[in-house]
Amino acid sequence: MVQHLIDTERVFQYRAVCFARKDKTNLPGFDENLFSSNADAETRNKKDLIYEFEVVLQSGSLLFQSFTEEQLQSSGIANGKEVYVEGMGFIMLGHVLHHIGVLKERYL
Repeated sequence: MVQHLIDTERVFQYRAVCFARKDKTNLPGFDENLFSSNADAETRNKKDLIYEFEVVLQSGSLLFQSFTEEQLQSSGIANGKEVYVEGMGFIMLGHVLHHIGVLKERYL
């Protein structure tokens, strides 16, 4: 699940920076199951995965802090749907919170 969160954060961050920079390219969706089956996460050290996740989250936070109000209101098409940069930030937070909830529900 941690590798899934890392991959998804990176995809969403890329989308956000493209839209903030006024790139009007329609960005594709991504197959999270394909990503997962090709990540080889089971070969990774748990400590390294968690550290990488922390760094990716910090990177996303710094990215969003760097956006101007105009950039936050920029939009683009990802996976066939229009999305605003600011909305991407909420989607990213919600995605992480969703998986934290899953972990708590199933394992804690």
